[in-house]
Amino acid sequence: MARQTFWKGYLKLSLVTAAVSLTPATTESNKVRFHVLNRQTKHRVESRYVDSVTHKPVAERDQVKGYPRGEDDYVLLEDEEIEEVGLESTRTIEIDSFVPRGSIDWIWYDKPHFLAPEDKVGVEAFCVIREAMKANDVVGIARLVLYRRERAVLLEPLGKGIVLWTLRYGDEVRDPIAELDDKAEIDSKLLTLMTQLVKEETKDWSPTMVQDPIQKRLKSMIRGKQKSLKKAAPAEKPAPVKSTGNVINIMDALKKSLAAEGGRKPR
Repeated sequence: MARQTFWKGYLKLSLVTAAVSLTPATTESNKVRFHVLNRQTKHRVESRYVDSVTHKPVAERDQVKGYPRGEDDYVLLEDEEIEEVGLESTRTIEIDSFVPRGSIDWIWYDKPHFLAPEDKVGVEAFCVIREAMKANDVVGIARLVLYRRERAVLLEPLGKGIVLWTLRYGDEVRDPIAELDDKAEIDSKLLTLMTQLVKEETKDWSPTMVQDPIQKRLKSMIRGKQKSLKKAAPAEKPAPVKSTGNVINIMDALKKSLAAEGGRKPR
């Protein structure tokens, strides 16, 4: 299955710029997902915001974000106010500094993405930036708006491409364990036996080591239930609509729709 590009923009280092595209390096598309249904009607159940006191649904236009400052007391913030303090989404990954490769602990790494040149014109610039980082054994640090949030990102050369990692925020990483007694003595015989055991159990990495057995069991159970269910009667096909042959009018309608969409203010 072809990877789906979800971000396009530019990679910039000083005056060198390359058009690039970004693709998530991981996927959850194979994960079993369920809908919540009404047991009686088999209709899907909708999730809605309701007032915690009146229990009445709250329309989207009446919803506002609030920061608690006391019991039932909030500072209200409009979406426009929150967006103003963030980084402008310029669609540019501008590398502003470099750090030695391996100097950032794994705990700061969040989500990996594949970064690749978007067109033939930008290939040379992309490759120059990648090879320069390889030659200096460094990774680049930049900032980028992704998933509707401003994020610090790390760019690391990998093979013919570059991996872009989103990094965790400083307040998301906890301090490591500091209460362990590092002066405790270890029995040398016990250590020898444990070292030998670790050596015997060491093998080459394989993706099969991290397969999800629960997903396999769920899929097997679903297949079993599907076989036991009677096939539903096929829905009646609607009568075919007679074609007027007026293809040009459809094209005009599409163009007018696109023009109307372009004239609307972004939400």
